Amino acid sequence: MKTNVGLLDRLIRLLLASVLFYRGLFLYNGSALGIGLVVVGGVLTVTAVIGFCGLYHLVGIRTIQTNEQA
Repeated sequence: MKTNVGLLDRLIRLLLASVLFYRGLFLYNGSALGIGLVVVGGVLTVTAVIGFCGLYHLVGIRTIQTNEQA
């Protein structure tokens, strides 16, 4: 897996994941919506940490800067 998620994208994903975790764990605790929010927050956290997004790969998007782009 090649990294295809840039630094700014990672930071936005982590921020959004923390909001989704909060809403899922505290505001919608125990409901299907709460579980869904936690799952989506978990996916965003994993993709931010490893730097690879499968959906970006399928669509052909790269938000990371490479030497060719700089």
